[in-house]
Amino acid sequence: MAEFPSKVSTRTSSPAQGAGASVSSLRPDLGFVRSSLGALMLLQLVLGLLVWALIADTPYHLYPAYGWVMFVAVFLWLVTIVFFVVYLFQLHMKLYMVPWPLVLMIFNVGATVLYITAFITCSAAVEPTSLKGTRPYNQRAAASFFSCLVMIAYGVSAFFSFQAWRGVGSNAATSQMAGGYS
Repeated sequence: MAEFPSKVSTRTSSPAQGAGASVSSLRPDLGFVRSSLGALMLLQLVLGLLVWALIADTPYHLYPAYGWVMFVAVFLWLVTIVFFVVYLFQLHMKLYMVPWPLVLMIFNVGATVLYITAFITCSAAVEPTSLKGTRPYNQRAAASFFSCLVMIAYGVSAFFSFQAWRGVGSNAATSQMAGGYS
């Protein structure tokens, strides 16, 4: 057996030093907002807000179909806000152990599927739950339209995030320098 060396050089660091440096450098990346990923997330947030605000302004609690639409719209709206903040403040670069392109792709595909079901449910429930020409009918019809637009926006995001996950159109160096979005 080899003997333990008599002189060992060790180096220690305090976790508090690293944490203080990362908090002070927490600045929004406005380039992200101008990117296709940032613009699509903003579009999803605005359209998703319209969907659940239009449904919430009607007596949706009387019809289970609209409960599902509200769940999908509010849940995905909140999760999209979380992802938007993560990318806006470049937290995905600090949390490098998470495979962000894969996570974002899975989220966008799941959101697209959920919004497909919400769009179909909302569209099918407009006529039987409201009288034509009334305010609830118009709001529910508008919510159906906007849920279709959100579904398309999540589908486009799923396509772009699939390309980012596969690495289409870039290499590792440009992906790291661009912050992972184009």
